[in-house]
Amino acid sequence: MKGFLDSLNYAISGIVHVFKTQRNMKIHFTIAILVILASILTYVTRFELIAVIISISFVIFAEMMNTAIETVVDLITNKYHQLARIAKNVGAGASLITAINALIVGYIVFYRKLDDLSFVSLNYLIRLPAWITFASLLVVGLVVIIFKARSSKKKGSYLQGGMPSGHTALAFSLFTSIAIFAKNPIATTFSAILALIVAESRLETRVHTFLEVVMGALLGLMLTVVIYSLAELWIF
Repeated sequence: MKGFLDSLNYAISGIVHVFKTQRNMKIHFTIAILVILASILTYVTRFELIAVIISISFVIFAEMMNTAIETVVDLITNKYHQLARIAKNVGAGASLITAINALIVGYIVFYRKLDDLSFVSLNYLIRLPAWITFASLLVVGLVVIIFKARSSKKKGSYLQGGMPSGHTALAFSLFTSIAIFAKNPIATTFSAILALIVAESRLETRVHTFLEVVMGALLGLMLTVVIYSLAELWIF
């Protein structure tokens, strides 16, 4: 289990490093959040959402691979070399292809929805919460990574410690979605207890400070409320 957590932490460390050092990655994260929010407001279908998520993943993946190639080339030589130029250009070309693909997918998915606002219907209202819950967790996860990248001042574990607590943020995001969607005191109470247990476990194991846990809880709660509120305003 420890080996798995170490591997996962190394992977997250790589994501955070690219976000902190590459301007394009910051742009990709911002666009990803906006596209997810647009998916909520325009009620994309399940398969359209799959296409959007795959496109986002490919763009981020290509940017990370391009950064890895540039880092290895710079490690090997700091002098101009034709092969080094080719390697960097190929990596940049891969990023460009995935970006063009994302634009095409975005156009196909959204152009009719933005042109026709008749998607606001009773059927949409009935099925809205499930999509918002999924999108809220994605947005909260992305925002947590952004906060950790900006607040981290030294190398370490991005799964353990740091501002804010990602586990707590996701737990309270899910609790908020259940409270809004279920409208059931029992379900709401049990989800609140589970969220508090997650927060308490981060304090008990001394992985996070009290402030980091509180900020994580507030982040997850407020972002989810904002997302639900935006969808509700858009409908009514």
